[in-house]
Amino acid sequence: MSNTIYIGYDFKVEPLQPATEILIAELGYAGFESFVENGEGITAYIQKDDWNAFILDDIQILKSDEFKITYAFSEIEQTNWNEEWEKNFKPIVVDDQVTVRAPFHEKPDTKYDLIIEPKMSFGTGHHETTHMMIQHILKNDFKDRSVLDMGCGTGVLAILAEKVGAKKLDAIDIDNWCYINSLENVERNNCKNISVFEGDVKLLEGKKYDSIIANINRNILLADIPQYIDCLNDNGNLFLSGFYIEDVQLIESKCNTYMLKLDEIIQRGEWVSLKFIN
Repeated sequence: MSNTIYIGYDFKVEPLQPATEILIAELGYAGFESFVENGEGITAYIQKDDWNAFILDDIQILKSDEFKITYAFSEIEQTNWNEEWEKNFKPIVVDDQVTVRAPFHEKPDTKYDLIIEPKMSFGTGHHETTHMMIQHILKNDFKDRSVLDMGCGTGVLAILAEKVGAKKLDAIDIDNWCYINSLENVERNNCKNISVFEGDVKLLEGKKYDSIIANINRNILLADIPQYIDCLNDNGNLFLSGFYIEDVQLIESKCNTYMLKLDEIIQRGEWVSLKFIN
């Protein structure tokens, strides 16, 4: 991968929401691999081999009159990724129980030590949504439960779920980079009960879980909630994040349609995470 060339697009978005999450979803379908949000919009990355000059032609939100979106792009050498995240990735501690750190950080004295090398994958615990999902896992009983981590990113949530006692876990992401990175992190943390798959909700057919974790953007969650519920065992838990406080009513209404009850809310800033029970 050291010779891989990436194209980086810097998008400036006004207003930021909901345009940013729609833009990320559409770019993901177009083949973009990774996204970094900032105060002005997002930076999106795609391998040069997968890029063409017309890559944005089908991105519908760029044609919308509701938002002002401008962009510029340039080539980026893959060889600098590790150096960049090592400079910026600091260990985090959640509720004095979990440390998420890189391999080069010192071993902590918290109960759970998660070693994550994120590279271009999402999910180090620094983002509010991952942080809240970690809190859900700490607050709820995962002992001997079967677990799905949907949109697993780095695999950090599945890894923690195993460490708190889950017995059988599937971690799924549609992004090849996330799939490979999750495999690496599962091995790095000596996890034995996690199976990692590359794909989407089509992989869920015929499967059942006691707990489902899905930290994805709002639109994908709304589309996929019916599939999650089909896979949820009786007395199961569904943990959702990746959306804002103003989206709670929409998510809750969707889950209520399938007889799920909102049981727990965690909020950090403008982001929220919800627990539903059946």
